[in-house]
Amino acid sequence: MPGVTQDVRNLLMDLDGTGHLARIRCLIRDRDAKYPALIDKILGSAGIETVLAGVRMPT
Repeated sequence: MPGVTQDVRNLLMDLDGTGHLARIRCLIRDRDAKYPALIDKILGSAGIETVLAGVRMPT
């Protein structure tokens, strides 16, 4: 999804401009298919590790 990918790029540019990007170490996200693998690569290039949330389990 190019829209979500561009949103991540815009977020990183905004954070870099404020100096807060260096403080972010990981991003916790769900396993939704709207997040392509490219997002993990973009975040990784900025030094941010992507952590996938656990799979929802019935109780």
